[in-house]
Amino acid sequence: MSESIQQTSGDVTSLARKSWVAYLWSVVLTLVALALTLPGAWQHGWMTALACGAAILFIAAYVILSLRAVHLYCDDVGVWVYSGVLPWNKGVAGVKWRDLDEAVYFQGPVSWALRSYRLRIGHRFTKSSEIILTKMWRGHEAVMTINSRHQDLIRSGQLM
Repeated sequence: MSESIQQTSGDVTSLARKSWVAYLWSVVLTLVALALTLPGAWQHGWMTALACGAAILFIAAYVILSLRAVHLYCDDVGVWVYSGVLPWNKGVAGVKWRDLDEAVYFQGPVSWALRSYRLRIGHRFTKSSEIILTKMWRGHEAVMTINSRHQDLIRSGQLM
């Protein structure tokens, strides 16, 4: 197993998090939104411009916190993704090892150069239950780890 994949408490293995590309994209969109909104809002008064700027920055902070909350990991039961910032949208979704089809990553020249991958962790029976993640750091290593562990479980007879 790769040294960059961290082992945490118990049998939980941390696999991937959002890449710096996701954060950079959020910052660029925030700057564009501020540049497009503030001049027009300033014509209606400084209070309007202040309110618009504060709203854009609040939304940007929420988006960045949401990106930080995405965490792909696996344990004895399956592969899981944790996400969410606010109490009503925090949660875990995943695919159990017995239902796992395959894990794949999609790579192009840009994703290879930036080390930011799109992942699909497929469910054998339903497409609606699969995990699709974009702009994931160490996504290629995560896919190799998932597929290797899945094959080990199949070979050892733990999955039927």
